[in-house]
Amino acid sequence: MGKRIVRVIVTLLFAAIGISIAKLVLESRIVSSLGTETMIWLPAVLYVSGAVVFGIIGFLLMPRLAAAYRFVISYFMRIFGDMPLSKIFVGVIGLLIGLVIAYLLSYLPLKIQPQFIGIILCVLMYLMFGTLGWLIPTRRIREIQLPGWFKNSERSSRTSAVAKLLDTSAIIDGRFFDVYKTGIVEGTVIVPKFVLDELRQIADSADPLKRARGRRGLDLLTEAEQNSGQAIVTIDKDYPELEDVDVKLMRLASERHACIVTNDYNLNKAASVNHIQVFNINDLANALRTNVTAGEDVIVTIVKEGREAAQGVAYFDDGTMIVVEGGRPFIGKSIEATVTSVLQTSAGKMVFAKLKDNDQ
Repeated sequence: MGKRIVRVIVTLLFAAIGISIAKLVLESRIVSSLGTETMIWLPAVLYVSGAVVFGIIGFLLMPRLAAAYRFVISYFMRIFGDMPLSKIFVGVIGLLIGLVIAYLLSYLPLKIQPQFIGIILCVLMYLMFGTLGWLIPTRRIREIQLPGWFKNSERSSRTSAVAKLLDTSAIIDGRFFDVYKTGIVEGTVIVPKFVLDELRQIADSADPLKRARGRRGLDLLTEAEQNSGQAIVTIDKDYPELEDVDVKLMRLASERHACIVTNDYNLNKAASVNHIQVFNINDLANALRTNVTAGEDVIVTIVKEGREAAQGVAYFDDGTMIVVEGGRPFIGKSIEATVTSVLQTSAGKMVFAKLKDNDQ
């Protein structure tokens, strides 16, 4: 209903433009030189033709105008959405001062002949002074003394929680919910409808493995909603013109200035390229792994043989693998070893060690 009303308004606006153009044509010298008989019917024809033709043009252009309007709004929201209020304030003041200066100086170029050159110079002058008026105060904002409430608003905007958009992979993985239950995750956790639809499709898959993963994700989501004590919001926002769920998720995150929660490597890279904040579960898990350094002594239990001769493999409590040189004879036993090196790979962290002297 709202789109129809807007379309009617745009059509009427273009029809009014057509009538205005018809009026200018009637006031031109060419039309005024026509005979009296022509002037009886010509105004009505021009007014009706102008209104009809431009009204049809407005009706047909409405979808493109709406798309252009959404693009412009989203572009400015990406620029100004996370900008501190103090910076916007001094930028707008500087912009207005620059435009006033351009207005006061514009009477000089307008005297230049031919007139179109003066108009071009005026436009360039407005652009130059407007740009300088914005850039100079915003880049030197630290030198400007602002009221205290501006500083408070800037501080609160920095500490405000960002909404979290859950990806399908993050829901199926389940580790985010373990962190979420602790209560340290700030901001609203959002599950878009198109993510839920994809999760249900996986749960209904003919592939037993995919079906099990999808049902696990649905169970984890239901359990988190019931036991976390915090609200998980489901929204119906969708983008029918887009097919890929990851693209939809990035569009929604961009519009809401939200953070995407995922462990999908490709989505992580694509979101980073588009300057969208990402909470990667794997990065969090790697950051929380046991931190050991070369030369440190550790006590581990050898659980299996290594690839090389005499190597034994053990694991820390967080799952980090440690390869112990000379540890193969001690399978099933706890030994003391000295860390020799730590290797960080894309799959995680690996620790290499050797038997401590008193154990050899």
